[in-house]
Amino acid sequence: MSYKHQYTDGTPIHFPLGKVVCIGRNYAEHAKELNNPVPTEPLLFIKPGSCVVPLEGGFSIPKDRGTVHYEAEIAVLIGKPLSPHPNEEEVLDAISGFAPALDLTLRDVQTKLKEKGYPWELAKSFDGAGVLAPFVPSSAISDLENIGIRLSINGEVRQEGNSQDMITGILPLIQYIAGHFSLVPGDVILTGTPAGVGPLNPNDRLVLELTEVSSFSAQVL
Repeated sequence: MSYKHQYTDGTPIHFPLGKVVCIGRNYAEHAKELNNPVPTEPLLFIKPGSCVVPLEGGFSIPKDRGTVHYEAEIAVLIGKPLSPHPNEEEVLDAISGFAPALDLTLRDVQTKLKEKGYPWELAKSFDGAGVLAPFVPSSAISDLENIGIRLSINGEVRQEGNSQDMITGILPLIQYIAGHFSLVPGDVILTGTPAGVGPLNPNDRLVLELTEVSSFSAQVL
């Protein structure tokens, strides 16, 4: 099933999916669990919109390319153009919604690529590598520095974090991104994953939440 932006009440969002800007190692504990250095500035990479699939109805993972890791993240939907160096008010005005998401990673593939100093696209941008739930409107979130994210698999909480634990918070993060390339309506920001990443398996049952805001159930097909 192809992905189209929508709100949690089923209302469609009328701008198309654009690029997905991802942030690596934005939670210090996640960097440490993978034995990666904690970055001194945001580490950016991009997933094409073509790799995104909806969470609802379940999603498939590759079965022939090694371990597939889940990374639960707070997704931010951009609803207005952001040109270079926006102020905080402009960023707030441009945010259309928030959703829980999964940044899927072919971990064995990524490890081999990193060992050779190669880019990560094969591990991060395969078909289905971005899994997005429906968005809540930006008005549903009163404090961007207190957004919880939680992933449970087969009844066990595997990841739980909060935007207050980010190395770079949501507003300065979007300002930083916009300082390097323009953001347009339909673009999505994946803001980083907390500690607890691990492998996904077919038939795993997931509950992905923005804590006390929205919750979604799905199965790995």
